[in-house]
Amino acid sequence: MTVAGLIVLDLVAGVTATVAWLGSGAAAAARRAGLALALFCVAVAASLARVGVALALAPAGWWFVQEKFTLTLPLLVVAGLAASVLAAPRLVTAVRGRGDLSAAVVIPLLGAGYAAVAGPAVTLLMGYPATWSTGLVTVALVAAAVLVTWRAVSAPVPGLRVTAAVTLAVGLAGVGLAFVPAETAGTTETGGGPPAAMEAHAMDTHAMGAMGAGASSASDGGHARQGRPVTALRGPSTPAAGGEVRRFTLTARTATVTLSSGREVAAWTFDGRVPGPPVTASEGDLIEVRLRNADITSGVTLHWHGYDVPSGEDGVPGLTQDAVMPGQEFLYRFRATQVGTYWYHTHEVSDRGVKLGLYGMLVVTPREAANEGADLTLPVHTFGGKITLGDHDQPFEQRVAPGTPVRLRLVGTDNTPHQFTLSGTPYKVAAIDGRDLNAPGELSRTRLRLPAGGRYDLVFAMPAGGALLRVDDRATSLRLTPDAPSTPAPSAAEDTSGWPEFDPLSYGTPSATPFGAGSRSDRRFTLVLDQGLAIMNGRPAYAHTVNGHAFPSIPTQLVREGDLVRVTVVNRGRETHPWHLHGHTVRVLSRDGRAPAGSPLLLDTFDVRPGEVWEVAFRANNPGMWMNHCHNLSHADQGMALHLAYEGVTTPFHGAHGG
Repeated sequence: MTVAGLIVLDLVAGVTATVAWLGSGAAAAARRAGLALALFCVAVAASLARVGVALALAPAGWWFVQEKFTLTLPLLVVAGLAASVLAAPRLVTAVRGRGDLSAAVVIPLLGAGYAAVAGPAVTLLMGYPATWSTGLVTVALVAAAVLVTWRAVSAPVPGLRVTAAVTLAVGLAGVGLAFVPAETAGTTETGGGPPAAMEAHAMDTHAMGAMGAGASSASDGGHARQGRPVTALRGPSTPAAGGEVRRFTLTARTATVTLSSGREVAAWTFDGRVPGPPVTASEGDLIEVRLRNADITSGVTLHWHGYDVPSGEDGVPGLTQDAVMPGQEFLYRFRATQVGTYWYHTHEVSDRGVKLGLYGMLVVTPREAANEGADLTLPVHTFGGKITLGDHDQPFEQRVAPGTPVRLRLVGTDNTPHQFTLSGTPYKVAAIDGRDLNAPGELSRTRLRLPAGGRYDLVFAMPAGGALLRVDDRATSLRLTPDAPSTPAPSAAEDTSGWPEFDPLSYGTPSATPFGAGSRSDRRFTLVLDQGLAIMNGRPAYAHTVNGHAFPSIPTQLVREGDLVRVTVVNRGRETHPWHLHGHTVRVLSRDGRAPAGSPLLLDTFDVRPGEVWEVAFRANNPGMWMNHCHNLSHADQGMALHLAYEGVTTPFHGAHGG
């Protein structure tokens, strides 16, 4: 069974144990001995199942079992043993008609139920990591519940005072065993002489208006106060040799857009369009984009998703610039050094802004690229529950002459992944996240799962019979047709739901890389993604967390220029988290302990599914202050975001551009 399956099974076993223990106690209180004994047997089986599942989860990593081994299972085992010793013999006697069900039976059964509640409650409400406070509160609540029940249902019962005391003592001992790891399991491991601020685990207090977070003007743990401001890290003013200056103006405004079906949608737009006007260039060109805000009252910025621009051009309000408010403008400038498919979007109140339409495409082609063939950029987006490709919310057709080279640039602009299938022709995935793959092979009858924020470039020669592109197994989204087809086009009724899923880690051909899994890293970070109660913007909230914290209280990742940085990303939760680091391309080292078997995989966004553990690395070669966050932007808005900062770089921005 997968780790994700074991996580679910643990919750099911925990809920079953809780219901069975409490049900057995309630049945005993109602003098229904047979039902109480049957539920007792179910409770014991479910409790043992929880122990077995935890043991099965342990090889996947301490992150998945910490609170189980240190708190909830010791509580359950102690309470379950007490119930078995004190209540089970009396239940059997009562079923045989030779005894009565007294408080001596009811209280231990209910006590085991209270202990069982702690399992799913701690996992769902507190998340990772378990801390001293979590353990103390949990044990105290269980003990208090037992004592209150005792007072409520009976006079003192022999042995129960000792049972309650043992439950409390063993629970506290279990807490003491492992709440030291609550500190050491944390965020940062370093190598090679970390700066003092690294050892202090500085708390991130810079504002992140992009996610609607509050801000503080406090210093970021005292690091890099005397250094280069991020405002000095701007792009050049001239193109590379042989390049040109490409100038664009984008005006953010509210508008009503008309989709291909004729449906009108109220949107936030760039130049009245959704998606916004494409920003295109050739390699070596200088891109200048003047952003103006007509009437987006919450403000707007431009983030160049996947493009490793200088930090001052990254478009993160409260970190690299102030949000552009109505009547204001901001000029972005950077060289087109990366060829491939990228996109831009607002990073101010980004969850709402991107949903409403503040995004567009960024495509850079090789300088000597031939202009032959069909090149279609196809951003997938959801408007009002309707899937759109570009501005098409209905199937549409594109005519292409047979034999013509075709490139389909698939771009995920939603918060969640989409599935694509292409039928009627074999094809290759030439690039992922704008980076070419090494010797990709031909694919057919394969499902492509595109992460939120991610991009796939598909290439093929136009077949004489045409081709069909579908999104999420719906009716045809795009039909490519020749001018005069010589064979019948692929059937739109073909069932693609059973096609196997494309695995980018096993696709293409291996090749040499500058660094790999065996390279010595200068910095190591572990990010455990979960949900739980945390302090967010100064208030308690049920948040999407990283190492038990929510933005802006997640410690900043501090690096030096030139460091080789290794990051382990663990998903303990039940939702997929597309992880995105600004300003850097990461190399995938492993997923669930298995290294890529195909082409070296360079990504800017990677889906960490429930139960998965990804290990990636990057060279710290782009000084600045950067966001590192889940690109399900609602998750980021609810706390799953942090900063990566270079030693010696500061920011003057502390504004809250909330929403």
